[in-house]
Order: sequence, then structure tokens, then C-alpha cells
Amino acid sequence: MNPNVGALFLESILLAGGLGILLKQVASEIFKPPYEHGLLVEQIFQIGARSFPLILITAISTGMVMTLQFGIGLEKFGGQPYVPKIVSLSILREMGPVFTSLMVAARVGAGIASEVGSMVVTQQIDAMRALGTSPIKKIVVPRVLALLITLPLLCSLANMIGITGATIIGITELKMDPEFFVLKITSTLKLKDLFTGLGKSVFFALFISTVSCYYGLNVKEGTKEVGIATTKAVVVSSTLILVGDFFLTKLFWMIERWL
Repeated sequence: MNPNVGALFLESILLAGGLGILLKQVASEIFKPPYEHGLLVEQIFQIGARSFPLILITAISTGMVMTLQFGIGLEKFGGQPYVPKIVSLSILREMGPVFTSLMVAARVGAGIASEVGSMVVTQQIDAMRALGTSPIKKIVVPRVLALLITLPLLCSLANMIGITGATIIGITELKMDPEFFVLKITSTLKLKDLFTGLGKSVFFALFISTVSCYYGLNVKEGTKEVGIATTKAVVVSSTLILVGDFFLTKLFWMIERWL
């Protein structure tokens, strides 16, 4: 057996176990008083408000590019009238939540891992434990809750912005009738499409927050390892988002069929 494969397998097992333990600790601490409202509000601002410019650029670019590509491709087969349906459905179910989560993982996940890792290196975590304060309560819980609140909101904004960008390109570049474009979007999209995307974003928020906090808390060998932990947090959370998207899509599809 290749040693690299064995090491990767062992690391994956340790990661799964570590994330499971961390999630259990978060679940046990999240409902215990005192509630850190100030820390939660600060994290909501840091994660949500400061991520919005990046999400704005990503969403509007995605909507515009998808509309242009589908318009050019389907025009050869006379399928241009289907562009509003395809693009709006793709954004609401897939592109909105996935691209938003990937951007948040790159920006916020790296920030959380480096911040928590620096606190470990400077022994702030040990000081909290010495004072009888739970690091999970003070550090992990506010970040997990903030991501669970802000990521679905960011995904909702990304959906609206992406569809707006698609509409602009559909009207200006593809020369489609504005009323027709909007009518096709509104007649295609259903509440289940919105809830599917937002449901995925909840799981993606857990992936980003727990993975980033896990790698930050497990920094051991000085500032050099903070950079390694930051890289691992972004790579692993992004991978979990992409892989998890398939299984979540299948799960929601089965639920829709059952209902």
C-alpha cells in the first residue's frame, strides 16, 4: 500500500473523529447560559457584512456568464427561449449556494483558522481554560452560529443578484424581450427550489465553521503551523462543500419525490 495513501486515509479518519467530537461539544455548549450575544453579533458582522462585496461580484458574474454561455450554445438549436428557465433554476438550486459557500470558505474559513490558531500559539486558549472559561463556548459556538445565520442570507442575496445579472445579459446581449425573460423565471421557480438551495447552505455553514475551528484549535508547533492549518481549513471545507453537494442534491431529490 502506498504510504501517502495510508497517511491520507489515517488523516481522514482523525478528521472525521475530531469533527464529530467538536460537533458534540458545540451541541452541549450552545444552549447553556451565559449566552455570548456580543460575540455573536460581532461574528455576524465580520462574516456576513464583510463578505457581501465578494458575494456580490461572484453572484452577478456567475449569472451573466451562465446566461451568455447558454444563450450562445442554445441559439444553434433554437433553444434560446429556455435560457431564463435553465439559468434561474441552476442559480437557485446549485450555483448560488455552492459558489457563495466556496467564497465564504476561502475568506471566512481562512480567517477563522488563522485567528483561532494564533490564539492557541499565544496560549490564550490555555488562559481561558485556567480561568474556568470554555473555549468552545467563547470561540467556536459564536462562529458556528454566525455562519448558520449569515450563510443562508448571503445565499438568498446571491440568488437575487445572480438572477438580476442573468436578466441584464438576457435583455442586452441576447436581445430577449424583458417581459418574456421575467415571466419565464417567475413561472419556473418554486419555493422548493429556494428551500433546496438554502437547505444546502445550512450544511455548508457547518462544514466551514467546524472544519476551520478544528484546524485552528489543533495548531501545536508555532506560527508556521498556523499557515498550514489555514490552508488545510480552506481545502478541506471546499472539498466537503463540493462532495457534499452531490449527496445533498440526491437527498433533497428523494425528499421531493417522497413528498
